[in-house]
Amino acid sequence: MATGRQITRIVLQIVLGVVIVILAYYLYLSITEPYKAVKREQELTRLTRDRMSDIRTALIRYELLYDHYPPTLDSLVAWIRQDSFMMAKADSIFGPGFILDSLIYSPRDGKFEYAVNDTGRVEIYYLKDPASDDHIGSLEPDVTKLNAASWE
Repeated sequence: MATGRQITRIVLQIVLGVVIVILAYYLYLSITEPYKAVKREQELTRLTRDRMSDIRTALIRYELLYDHYPPTLDSLVAWIRQDSFMMAKADSIFGPGFILDSLIYSPRDGKFEYAVNDTGRVEIYYLKDPASDDHIGSLEPDVTKLNAASWE
């Protein structure tokens, strides 16, 4: 028969075993959660840059056809919707599963910022993600910054 001392020892071992399992779980979370957050941020960065590159592709095509950039991103979307070549080749230009209405929105937060500077000899645009430092182009009329992405 077990004595009071043995019962206390068994209960203490069970409690300590449960505490060890709980602490091991929190240790696991403290290691994996920051890693998951970093992976999520990297994926958002990739998606944002891909979408900005898609906008750049459309802007380049628009400028080749009309010798100027569209005044707004909404007018760019309207042009893509009306342009039969762009709609026919949308999957090969923008990738499979392309959704036109989401083109001008950042996967992170809100609509991309867009401005056109047509005051210099070279017309240039500036496209920026509102939630990061990623951008394409510049507002300075510098031909070397035309279509140049900050991450390339």
